[in-house]
Amino acid sequence: MSDEIPVPQTQYAESDGLSIAYQVFGSGTTDLVFVPGIVSHIELNWEYPNQARMQRQLGQHFRVIMFDKRGQGLSDRFEGVPTLEERMDDVRDVMHAAGSRRAVLLAYSEGGAMGALFTATYPERVERLILLSAMPRFSWAPDYPHRPTIEQILQNTAAAWGKPEAVHTFAPSRIGDDAFAEALARYQRQSTSPSAIKRLHIANDQIDVRAILPQVHRPTLILHRRGDRPVSVANGRYLADHVPEAEYLELPGNDHLPAEGDAERLVEAIVRFGTAQASLPTPDTAERWLATVLFTDIVGSTELAVRLGDAAWRDLQQRFHAIGRSELDAHRGREIDTAGDGLFATFDGPARAVRCAAAMVRGVKDIGLDLRAGLHTGEVENAGAKVSGMAVHIGARISAHAGAGEVLVSTTVKDLVAGSGLRFEPRGVKPLKGVPGDWPLYRALSDPA
Repeated sequence: MSDEIPVPQTQYAESDGLSIAYQVFGSGTTDLVFVPGIVSHIELNWEYPNQARMQRQLGQHFRVIMFDKRGQGLSDRFEGVPTLEERMDDVRDVMHAAGSRRAVLLAYSEGGAMGALFTATYPERVERLILLSAMPRFSWAPDYPHRPTIEQILQNTAAAWGKPEAVHTFAPSRIGDDAFAEALARYQRQSTSPSAIKRLHIANDQIDVRAILPQVHRPTLILHRRGDRPVSVANGRYLADHVPEAEYLELPGNDHLPAEGDAERLVEAIVRFGTAQASLPTPDTAERWLATVLFTDIVGSTELAVRLGDAAWRDLQQRFHAIGRSELDAHRGREIDTAGDGLFATFDGPARAVRCAAAMVRGVKDIGLDLRAGLHTGEVENAGAKVSGMAVHIGARISAHAGAGEVLVSTTVKDLVAGSGLRFEPRGVKPLKGVPGDWPLYRALSDPA
């Protein structure tokens, strides 16, 4: 019965000028978008019997959308590695090309962090979220001991990438099956090169979405095998403890590859959860979502206004707002408010927000102004034509600590832009007026982009 689903045609969606390869198959009425892990190749998937069987089983219950993220498989190669927000763009643009307005998101392994961020940022696009063998942080940290250090990750990758020895890590149940071990090695080689996977690991090093997990408000299932070697079960347990009201299912087995080992139980759990009646109402895009807020402020504006006089000051304000709005258009920002000597905007990606702030700081220098900026990523709520929420207050308070020409960000922003090429230096731990606790702040340095 499952073999009736034929191998689908590969199609391409455009995302930021790149071609993203995707396939659509299955007869279900619910869309299921599969977010891949560290590597993928949507055509080679069909050449491996267990993987093809699993996909066909899912296709009996869902309309499945699979894709290769930029730089992987059949999608365009490009200079550098994709950031979390660029990976979110890939998902959004593939969904649009496939005619999917809302879907169950099945985010696997390295794709889990992006899946959680996508769900919090675009809750209206996600019916349900399934995090499979996923982790919220890519590498070890003093307060997150559940991952290897980046040095260990690089060492292990160099020793086995594209070699039959990789079976010991990713599919221990197939140890001794030489044909499968060689096929797995070939899959890795055809998906990406050793140098490319090394660059991806290094870029992923500081990715950390722990701060945004409480903002995942869609029904969520955490699936993890107890003996998973590349991503230990402690990662799944952490996700289950920090995603609100998540369902957690821990299964026996030690294979990281979903289609190996007891794949039937994984498929059964995915189908049961993904096709269940929604336990939460479909969210309204105008209600609550994750955003990066940007506050800018002209330094010394009062003194400057007195010195210039009303007419000249109004002209300078208009020129400032024109520069700000031009940069918002270029970086996909949304203007929320202008208060004479400042600007408040939101973004759906933190790296774009940081780059926009830096561009504004540079741009207004040409008209004789010094600007300071503050950014934070958190949950915002609709307030008519404006937005509100604690994230708004935090962003404004961070801006107040910035000096002339400085762009200050919270730890959350810094952790979410890993791999973007943006660099930061610590500016110390500061109290934020009206906000509990002390906050580590970071100054954005010159942007190589």
